[in-house]
Amino acid sequence: MDERSGRSRIHGGLRVRCDVHGSASQPSAVRLEGQSRGTGRVRIWRRPQERHPRIHRIDRGFDITQRTARRGNSVSIVADSAASLPASVLSDPKLHVVPMTLTINDQEFIDGVDISVADFYALLKQSPGGATTSAPSPAAFVRGFEAAARESDSILCIVVAAHFSATADSARTASEQFLLTHPDCNITIMDSESAAGGEGLIAMGALDQARNGGSLTETLALAKSIKERVRLLAFVDTLYYLWKGGRVPRIAHLGVSLLKLKPTFELRHSNIENLGRPRTVKKAMNKIIDLMAERIDGARIHVSINHAASAENAALLSQRISEEFECVDSYVTEFTPVMGAHIGPGMLGVAFWAE
Repeated sequence: MDERSGRSRIHGGLRVRCDVHGSASQPSAVRLEGQSRGTGRVRIWRRPQERHPRIHRIDRGFDITQRTARRGNSVSIVADSAASLPASVLSDPKLHVVPMTLTINDQEFIDGVDISVADFYALLKQSPGGATTSAPSPAAFVRGFEAAARESDSILCIVVAAHFSATADSARTASEQFLLTHPDCNITIMDSESAAGGEGLIAMGALDQARNGGSLTETLALAKSIKERVRLLAFVDTLYYLWKGGRVPRIAHLGVSLLKLKPTFELRHSNIENLGRPRTVKKAMNKIIDLMAERIDGARIHVSINHAASAENAALLSQRISEEFECVDSYVTEFTPVMGAHIGPGMLGVAFWAE
């Protein structure tokens, strides 16, 4: 058997060298060896009778079989853990959550990964200095983008409101780094201007569009539409943890504690509006229901109910909402520790958007 080597040629940005084994009339195998920026060195053996080449070795980069199998307009969603997404969507291959970091008693934890919600609140009660949080690092976002790019050609990254966190800046830095080695991928970073269930509803709406084959343009358009309509209404059981974190004055914490008030607020477009201070949980729930009715005006709604160690009250609020309104879908989730770090246990909120 003789062996002949062909010339190197450029095919679509990939330099390919073709080596033929066997005779010219009856080649036993053809080897293609190439180098492409961002994908590493690839060798493929193909016998004449085979319809598809076999990958012999890939030194680094994505698996070619995965990349060629993807649809041209496929989209994956990346979100940070502040979105407090329901467990039912966390295993979706088109969704990738990048965890934030929290520090308590000089110990650092990855949000939702190496500390449970129950353990977190137990530590929080024992911590004289409270807890602090930080945005995911650019490296953490790069890992999320790499996982998403294995599934899709485009990525929509939805992050907690930039007004409250450096997460958006970290995601943008990561996207610049990622695109240096993956120039064929499209990434859009979107500031949700919300948090918790508000951010989560935007991410879940985008995820549904991506599942249904929507392009990046279509998925982004839907996410922006939901962003314009989503609202988050909530009340806190105490201002103690907000005071410890330096977010409210001590006098406010003492007044709320003494009078057993439930400060109620609305988050929309990165703006927090104080809506009053009902004196009981029941009255706070009634206020939220009344405010929802005013804002949706009889329309069908998508709902996410979030709570901080207050599952019983969350179930009651969920039942009332299902009785009062026409819900397209409704989720009950617990705030991840990174959200609970600022508000402490007892908070109850509902995010919603009307069709």
